[in-house]
Formats: sequence, C-alpha cells, structure tokens
Amino acid sequence: MMTEPLTELVTTARVPFTGARSGAGPLTWGQRAIWHAIGRTVPNDHYFNLDRVVDLGPRTAPIGTALDALAALVARHEALRTRLGDPSGDTGGAGQVLAGGGVLDVSIVDGGGDPAAAAARVRDLLAGTAFDYRGEWPLRAALVTTGGEVSHLVLVLCHLATDGHGAEVLARDLRLLVRRGTRGLREPETTPLDLAAEQHSPEGHRRGAAALAYWAEQFARIPATMFATPVAAPQAPRYWTGRIVSSALSGAVDALAAQHGVTGSTVLLTAAGALAAAAGGHATTAVMPIVNNRFTTGHRDLVSTLSQDGLFVLDVERPTFGALLRPGWQAALRGYRAAAYDPAGWDAMLAGAAAARGTEVHPYTCFNDMRLVAQAGGGRPTRTAADLRALQRGTRVDFPATQDRVACRYCLHVTQDGPALVVTLTADTAYLPPAAIEGQLRAIEELLVRAAGEDVPMTALTGLL
Repeated sequence: MMTEPLTELVTTARVPFTGARSGAGPLTWGQRAIWHAIGRTVPNDHYFNLDRVVDLGPRTAPIGTALDALAALVARHEALRTRLGDPSGDTGGAGQVLAGGGVLDVSIVDGGGDPAAAAARVRDLLAGTAFDYRGEWPLRAALVTTGGEVSHLVLVLCHLATDGHGAEVLARDLRLLVRRGTRGLREPETTPLDLAAEQHSPEGHRRGAAALAYWAEQFARIPATMFATPVAAPQAPRYWTGRIVSSALSGAVDALAAQHGVTGSTVLLTAAGALAAAAGGHATTAVMPIVNNRFTTGHRDLVSTLSQDGLFVLDVERPTFGALLRPGWQAALRGYRAAAYDPAGWDAMLAGAAAARGTEVHPYTCFNDMRLVAQAGGGRPTRTAADLRALQRGTRVDFPATQDRVACRYCLHVTQDGPALVVTLTADTAYLPPAAIEGQLRAIEELLVRAAGEDVPMTALTGLL
C-alpha cells in the first residue's frame, strides 16, 4: 500500500452539500458490530476501509459536473453525512449523528499519461489511514483528470457508514449522477436512522433474540475453536495474507454449482469449512460468513452497514465432498436467517456458551464473499476437467500484505477479477504459518478442480493440505 505523498499536481476543491434532514439515534446492529471489530483491530483499523474507483472510460466529464455529482451523492445518502456520536439513550455508549449539511474536501489529481494508475495510487493513499470516526466525514473523495477532464472518481469509505454492497450502490449512483444528474434516480426507501429505530423496537428485539437462540444452540455443539493449537512461533508482523488468483478455481466453482444446484458462494464456503475441519481433525465445521442482510426490498439499495456475522455449521462426515454441497447449502441458509442481531446480545451469548462448556467458544474462522452477486451455476461456459487442469497452470499465489493485529485466526475473502477468482486468506501465523496459508489456498483450488470432474473422498482432504 502506498503511503508516500503524490507528486502529481494536486488541488483541493471544497464541495458544499445539503441534505433533507438532520438527526441522531442509536447505532444499527451492523454499525455496532463493525465498531466492536474496529476496537479489536486498532491501530490497524484502516483494514476495514472500503474503496471504489469509478472509471468513466472515454466519456470524460467536466470537473464541475463531477463535483456536483459528489455533492448530490452525499445529499442523497444519509450514511455519508453520518458520524459517530453520543446521542442519549444508546445502550452501547455510542450512536450515529446525521448532519443536515457541510463541506467535503475533494482532491483533484492530474493523472498525466496514465490516469488509471494514478487513480489506483490515490485510492491506496486515501485508504491507507484510519478514519477519525467522530470528526471526519465517512467519505474521502478524489477526482483524477486527463486533459483537464475527469476520467476517474475515487471513493474511500468508512465501514461504519456502509458495507461492500452499499459501496457498490454508491459507485453505481455516482456514475449515474455524473452522466445525467438526479434525473430518474429513485429516492432510497429507508435510511440508517430508520433501520436503527426498527431494530431497537420490540419487534426488532424479538427477531434478534430468535437469531441468537440459533447461535446458542449451535455453540453448544461445535468445536470450541477450529484451529486450537499454536504450531509455530508467530511471524512479525503476526498476520499474513496469502492470495490465489485462479481461473481454474472460477471454472470449477461454476461447474460444481451447476451440478449440485447451489450457489458458487456455497461451494467455496463448504470447501473452506471442510478443509478447516480436516486441518483441525474435527467432524463438524464452524465458519462465520459475513452476511449482507439485504433480503427485503427496502434494504437492497440502502447505503449502510447491514452486514453481520452469520454461523455456518456442517457435519462433514460424508463419503465424498460432493455429498456435502446440498447439506452445505441448507446450512448456509440457516446461518443467513440468523445473521441479524444486537451485538450486545451476541456477547452475552458468547459468555454463556463459555460458562456452560468451561472454555472459550469461538470458531475464529470467517468467510467473506465480496462479489456483489453470489454466482449460481451457469452464466459462463462450462469447463471440462481437461480445461480446468490447463487453466491451473496459470494460477498465481503470493503474499501481498502483513498486519500486526486481526481479530481472527483464519479469514477468507473472495473477489472476482475478470475470469479469475481471487481468494485471500489472512491468518494468524502462530496457527497457520505462511506455508500452511499457501497450503489452504492451493487445497481449495485442487479440491474443487478435482471435484468438478470426479467424486473426491472426504478422507482425501487431509492429503491436500
């Protein structure tokens, strides 16, 4: 990640904005969950920053048009005018404060001969430091120009304001605002303050309690943790991120999803869980997938942090990996239905599980499919087993990042880069040394490539690691 100052010509525009209202209220459950995660990760909490680059392609825009679009974006989405505060009545000790208006400082950078590269550098610079959650707007923005016109708009977002799905909504809306202004854009159906009021209502408490009852039931039977024993002296920094970029993996996921009538996300989650169980010698796997919680119409285009941890629990004692996929899909659905709850209640559930079992209970394994749409089978050409093996020769594995502190031992992220899946695993090197991180990533690819063409016995998984 870039930290040195930019050398290109940089100016700053001060962009005023005015919204429809101001207000204050408690944090939503999703906001409170990410606030707790931020607290566990300080001083490395820039890890949670989200970023998007809007490439305007050959149809560049005047600087004034782009600045007007940014002002309209902030006015349109209340999350971008909301900062951490202390409104009375919030039992978590923090809440959200919505401003009616303000001024956003926007950097304007001359992209020179390679504006796309300049946009990437600006993105990395803006994303490289944590937000001031109480004093700073939750949006950092920049324009990259070529020939005096805007070619790229860079957004860096505080995770308290939105999750990855909301970031995609912002990128979409910004592109539309640049092209045609507010014409044809429907107003958001709900807001973060509305969502918080709903969640803190009696009905919200009832739904949250039902979700936590599912967690308590599962925490009574899952392994206390998936990676229980340190196996090496930790590296410095302690947490390493491994990355696999694989078109073969993408093709295998599509094939298995089509064969078994599940989503590609289910295929990857089930594979990750099965391999984690194999590594730890467990008959049951437990993984905490990030769930977007956008199952109702009013929430689908809401810019806010709705995502929370779900719980995926699956007994893996089956004859073959393929036999796990339909049960894996059903287990994922159960977990998704119980992924909206008050984090304070979750903490109490966690303490209760530890008291009942006499030890801490926490999987310390998480899974985040950050693709906007969980791919079902189909949509891309079906690959033969020979195709997948040929594609495997182009697979790349590297270690792009290290960190001092992450609140997990095994954290898998999935994105798509053209025809290739990109899977990163950030892990505690005391439990998963660098060689084991690479082994897990290569095992996911090998398992799925093999399973796309033949039945893979579950007894073979340990040998893949």
